[in-house]
Amino acid sequence: MLLTIGSLLGGLGLFLLAIRMITDGLRLAAGSALREMLGVWTRTPARGIAAGVLITAIVQSSSAVTAATIGFVNSGLLSLTHALGVVYGANIGTTAIGWLVAAVGFKVKLELFALPIIGAGVIMRLVGGTRRTGAIGEALAGFGLFFLGIQVLKDAFEGLATGIQFHDLAADGFMSTLLFVSIGFVMTLLMQASGAAIAITLTAANSGVIPLAAAASMVIGANIGTTSTAALAVIGATSNAKRVAMAHIFFNALTGAVALLLLPVLLWGVAVTSRVLALEDSPAVALALFHTVFNLLGVALMWPLTPHLAVFLARRFRSEEEVAARPKYLDKTIVVSPELAIEALALEVARMGQMARATAHAALNADLVSTDRLQKERHIVFQLANEIGNFTAHLERGSLPSSTVEILPSSLRTARYYTALSDLAVDVGTETLRLSRRLPERLAEQHATFIAKTKDLLSKADPKRDGYTAEAMELDLDELQQRYQALKAAYLEAGATGQFPIPDMAEHLEYISRTRRMAEQSAKGARYLHHLMGVGQAPAETHTN
Repeated sequence: MLLTIGSLLGGLGLFLLAIRMITDGLRLAAGSALREMLGVWTRTPARGIAAGVLITAIVQSSSAVTAATIGFVNSGLLSLTHALGVVYGANIGTTAIGWLVAAVGFKVKLELFALPIIGAGVIMRLVGGTRRTGAIGEALAGFGLFFLGIQVLKDAFEGLATGIQFHDLAADGFMSTLLFVSIGFVMTLLMQASGAAIAITLTAANSGVIPLAAAASMVIGANIGTTSTAALAVIGATSNAKRVAMAHIFFNALTGAVALLLLPVLLWGVAVTSRVLALEDSPAVALALFHTVFNLLGVALMWPLTPHLAVFLARRFRSEEEVAARPKYLDKTIVVSPELAIEALALEVARMGQMARATAHAALNADLVSTDRLQKERHIVFQLANEIGNFTAHLERGSLPSSTVEILPSSLRTARYYTALSDLAVDVGTETLRLSRRLPERLAEQHATFIAKTKDLLSKADPKRDGYTAEAMELDLDELQQRYQALKAAYLEAGATGQFPIPDMAEHLEYISRTRRMAEQSAKGARYLHHLMGVGQAPAETHTN
């Protein structure tokens, strides 16, 4: 018995090693082609399913396909609805391992060609190195180990069948079904490879260790167990990663529940289909067909629900960035009231301006600046600008009084100034920390004063602030322009006299120029927002962009 258990563990180890080598080898051999296939073939949900099936069958890893899908969703190249199609297809693609075991694993003496395949694969791996040839060799050696593992497991299960009466455990009705579902789930959870769990199940059933119904229950459990990887991926992941992972969990859980409830019917249908298609009458073939059928059934059930599931998931797992990028005051229901719509528009633009100024302020603080954070805040401002533009366009399509029509361009112009401010803030922020450490001592005080005045102007450029007037803002901007010209002259003089290296001087001149432009964009945005809020006339341009 101990020898049998040892053989069982050895066969399991071969399986896990083989699947790892097959997945890594094929993924490296394919290179960027898989990502390109995923990007090109997923223009519709139906094509997404086809891509998910094919790519998962090739690389034998639904996790790798899911990870690539998440990357496309994060980059905006793939919508959540189309990504769900890839998830469905990836689940169907995992059935390929069962068909491989059923088609090859029990018909020939595997050891006759498994060892030569391993040898050829290892030689290719050693000769090819990290090139595509080496990756193909690794995958080939993995297939050899896979077949060898099947042979070891088959021999171990034949010895185990005489020592443990699994058929007695399978005779307790629904509770025994749940037991075998749990076994399949735990196997996948521990091994983090549903392919290995399914291959072991098929081998055990074909060896007569467990009856067909119990093995089918284990296949259901293994299919549900693949969600453990997705559940672990949710921890600390992006919002889109969480949505795709939850779609994976929801699909597998629903598919497993339906398969469990319809287990006798599905097994009967599999038997009929096997006879009609003249398939081999073996437990392995029946289980491979069963695995495929209930995944196809799951896709058929989920297909009409996909748009609703996408909407549901889009409303969940919202990040702080996504929440901030959602309009707080804009609502299409208020379009019927132009006065309320303009007021809401002014409030939203003011909120956008506050974010843009905060981003600019942070960009000038060496102890606070974070490029990643600045880019996220810029994205929020850009998203709000897009929403403001859409709302304004929707408002313009209605019947508006002339006073409202005249004021609408101010919203778009103000949004443009604030997006420009955010863009400049990212550029300035990336240089703030590095350049502040290279300032010549004699220029440091003058530079610091210029930065302090810029921060002060950013704080004042808020029409909602007490005491704000367009005239006062114009005076502050004129003073900053004078300080900029004086600092620029000081840098040029230091460079000309050799006190400051010319490359460093050029970088600092560009830095203070962008800083000055931030102040200008903020001041212009404030003046037009002031007009949008219904105070005074539209301002005239006094400074260049």
